Amino acid sequence: MTKSDREIVEILEAFDLTRCAHSAARLVGVDEKTVARYVQLREEGRDPLVRVRRPKAVDVFMPKIEELVEASQGRIRADVVHARLLAMGFTGTDRTTRRAVAQAKAAWRAGHRRAYRPWVPEPGMWLQFDWGAGPVIGGRRTSLFCAWLSWSRFRVVLPTWDQTMGSLVACLDATLRRLGGAPTYVLTDNAKTVTVEHVAGVAIRHPEIVAAGRHYGCKVETCEPFDPESKGGVEATVKIAKADLVPTTANLAPAYGSFTELADACLHWCERVNARVHRETRAAPVDRLAVERQHLHVLPAEPHAVALGEERLVNDDQTVSFGAVRYSTPPGHVGSKVWCRVIGAELVIVARTAAGLAEIARHELSTPGNPRILDAHYPFHPGGNLPRPPRPRARTAQEIAFLDLGEGARRWLIEAGASGVSKVRAKMAKAIELAAALGAPAVDEALGLAAIAGRFADDDLISILDHLQRAGVPGDVVVVDEGHSVQPGTGPWGRFGA
Repeated sequence: MTKSDREIVEILEAFDLTRCAHSAARLVGVDEKTVARYVQLREEGRDPLVRVRRPKAVDVFMPKIEELVEASQGRIRADVVHARLLAMGFTGTDRTTRRAVAQAKAAWRAGHRRAYRPWVPEPGMWLQFDWGAGPVIGGRRTSLFCAWLSWSRFRVVLPTWDQTMGSLVACLDATLRRLGGAPTYVLTDNAKTVTVEHVAGVAIRHPEIVAAGRHYGCKVETCEPFDPESKGGVEATVKIAKADLVPTTANLAPAYGSFTELADACLHWCERVNARVHRETRAAPVDRLAVERQHLHVLPAEPHAVALGEERLVNDDQTVSFGAVRYSTPPGHVGSKVWCRVIGAELVIVARTAAGLAEIARHELSTPGNPRILDAHYPFHPGGNLPRPPRPRARTAQEIAFLDLGEGARRWLIEAGASGVSKVRAKMAKAIELAAALGAPAVDEALGLAAIAGRFADDDLISILDHLQRAGVPGDVVVVDEGHSVQPGTGPWGRFGA
């Protein structure tokens, strides 16, 4: 049994005092062979706590195990090695083989471990971006464009409906304008919108992304395939953004009711993380961005319109014309330029907003003569294409006096106009006279009941007022039609002669 540090020190101290293993053993209460062993270890300069490795039956087979691990680049299974050793005369158990193989693999990985050189970014040099899966809104999945300015650690997250070339360039434009300039290099992975193919290990760039980089004064670079370490900063940004913005059972975040809510959540998230002190730089990214902006290139005034689509002007009716079809846009863009592009069976409309380029509308493609108009784009015009209810607007003294009676008078005038009632002005004058005598509330209530029941005859208003004074407000109103008549019926004649 291995002694503790204190016991070993007491044994050596007793031996130095007596210079005899037997006497020292009696002083500390141990066997004299134990004293002799620890004294010998001290004289040899070895650690007394390190156990001496005993010879094992697998030791003679270790060269073969190391050969198999080297040939398989550390991937061979222990059971395969054990079968080989049994054929060579090994008599040990598979447990011994597993331990030996694990030891050989650990030694192989230690000699083949990738060496990382610390990357020290320069201000205004690198911008990294990547895509992440966003939340589902209205049964449709979104994507999160995540960008990371390497030196300042400033993060930008933008939501999109897709990862097409147009959306990519729009997000890049919005990101660069939020940063206040363009860096020298833009690094990402080998998506089809960036790298068309690899020839002899050389990445062939997409011509449109090269044109976009030239437009903004940046050079687009891609990392090595299957090598996330070369852009680990943006990978961490994607991970953190998804953990906070995508509703899961872990964060219990509520679902988004609209794309606008997701865009606002992304903006607030960026403001929060960029104002927080970074663990490595010990400074807030928004403060370091103010310094890095001095090293960024000046941005062009207009976005890269070729990738964004065709330019259109928003008309006074909040529509744009694309392919001889009118498509509606949200309020606030009349007279401004927007860009339209076709994605699959949809038309995407992009405009410049306070936060940069952003998608403002998306419609299904249509044919000439069939415009795409969304009622949500016209909040002050309810009803869509249905007939609009008239809004009474008084112009004469009589009209002002009549409409001032209340809501019942307004309802009576609307229903009387729709029913084609004659002598409307004379009946309005009569109602004003009755209001002067009986009070405006009573006449207004009677006019409302008359409008509901459809009673617009000359004496109907007086009859309703008389009924209200005698019996009060009726519980049910009978509308005069073919099913309800005040004329006496012929039912009693059926019993005649019975």
